[in-house]
Amino acid sequence: MTDKDLPALSIADLQSLLRRREVSAREVIDALRARIEAVDQDIGAYLSLDMEAAAQEAEKSNVDLPLGGVPLAIKDIINVMGQPCTCASKILQSYRATYDATVIRRLRAAGAIPFGKTNLDEFAMGSSTENSSMKLTRNPWDLSRVPGGSSGGSAAAVAADAAIGALGSDTGGSIRQPAALSGVVGFKPTYGRVSRFGLVAFASSLDQIGPLTKTVNDTALIMNAIAGHDPQDSSSLNEPVPDYAARLGEDLRGVRLGLPKEYLIEGIDPQVKTAIDATMKQMNSLGAEIVEVSLPTTEYAIAVYYIVATAEASTNLARFDGVRYGYRTENPKDILDLYGRTRGEGFGQEVKRRIILGTYVLSSGYYDAYYLRAQKVRELIRQDFARAFEKVDALVSPTSPVPAFKLGERVGDPLQMYLADIFTIAANLAGICGISVPCGFADMDGQRLPIGLQLLGKPLDEARILRIAYAYEQSTDWHKTRPPIASVPRKA
Repeated sequence: MTDKDLPALSIADLQSLLRRREVSAREVIDALRARIEAVDQDIGAYLSLDMEAAAQEAEKSNVDLPLGGVPLAIKDIINVMGQPCTCASKILQSYRATYDATVIRRLRAAGAIPFGKTNLDEFAMGSSTENSSMKLTRNPWDLSRVPGGSSGGSAAAVAADAAIGALGSDTGGSIRQPAALSGVVGFKPTYGRVSRFGLVAFASSLDQIGPLTKTVNDTALIMNAIAGHDPQDSSSLNEPVPDYAARLGEDLRGVRLGLPKEYLIEGIDPQVKTAIDATMKQMNSLGAEIVEVSLPTTEYAIAVYYIVATAEASTNLARFDGVRYGYRTENPKDILDLYGRTRGEGFGQEVKRRIILGTYVLSSGYYDAYYLRAQKVRELIRQDFARAFEKVDALVSPTSPVPAFKLGERVGDPLQMYLADIFTIAANLAGICGISVPCGFADMDGQRLPIGLQLLGKPLDEARILRIAYAYEQSTDWHKTRPPIASVPRKA
């Protein structure tokens, strides 16, 4: 048995111990269980755990596989056979998955052990994880603040070393924004790069599964396992997948980074702006050239997103009707009463708001005025990015305009909550890849709160984005700093 704090290790460092037989996969599970018992009562990252099954898997795991013996937490919107898949909604509170999502099958094939399901905004609709119908998740850096959302449970678990790594989903920033607010790495692949089969759909043309990890290298290792074509997902791209981890370590000489002038807006917290300015100087010192670029349609991104995403949500969530599975109201008078009361009682306020909005923009007489026009502007947004990428290799911005905000601060103001994703939404509309990496801290009420740097890349350019992020990460110590709830220094 090693004297190292196993839950605090990165995937790469844990793999090294496992392969040298200095620690067993079962010992890792036991140490992780103890860690979760110690901190999750305060953080509330997990909705369910299956540590007994994980221990059994660990006993027979092949630690020589790419992710052999590595336990990973899974956002509770991704199906893991035999485990709950509630989407943090009352309407699915008793549902257990009958199959593995493609990403879970691929993680298992690589030797990983999915052991627990993490909290989220209901059906991934939110930016703070406060919309969960199950419980409240708190930011490990300050328990009075949100961890971000909608993948807040996964981000908080990784930040608090209650997970070695995790999967989330990103529809408008739901991996990158909580990664920034919780001080971890969060990666959104190109749309179609990672299979969506087994992901409960929110907005089918925007959703994408990706990792939340302690380091960029760990993200590359998970991407090596989950990326690739899947015939069960009609939007899956049939393109070769590079070895993402193998290209890490190349320097930034000759790399051109674009800073969109539209992202330097009023409303950015001054400490976030200071951190991004310092990051640009650091990137420049590493050999990168910083170029100002323009994304003229940025101002329309929020409006377009909340038309397209809600329209698709309205359609996707129509399947939850109380007939086939999930929650059903008691003693309905007739079929219409069954539908109406089941959905009224089963869905939370934010989900209802988005279903109603989405149904409205798709309705007769409003489709052309809203949904069709939004799709046309979406194409203009995609073209903006394409033109920018003709000049630069990647785009840089803050991930979030502000550090983690207080619990309850924005719950009564949906528009302010939606604006939390102002820098992340456009990437989903354009289908490009993006990552958030820690780049500094803000001092808020005497607490140090993480700040995230966002890097956006052209479609299928994940390898380059990871390389740039890795070069920056390795030149700083931000990713090594751990929240107060943790007890020992994180290993690099």
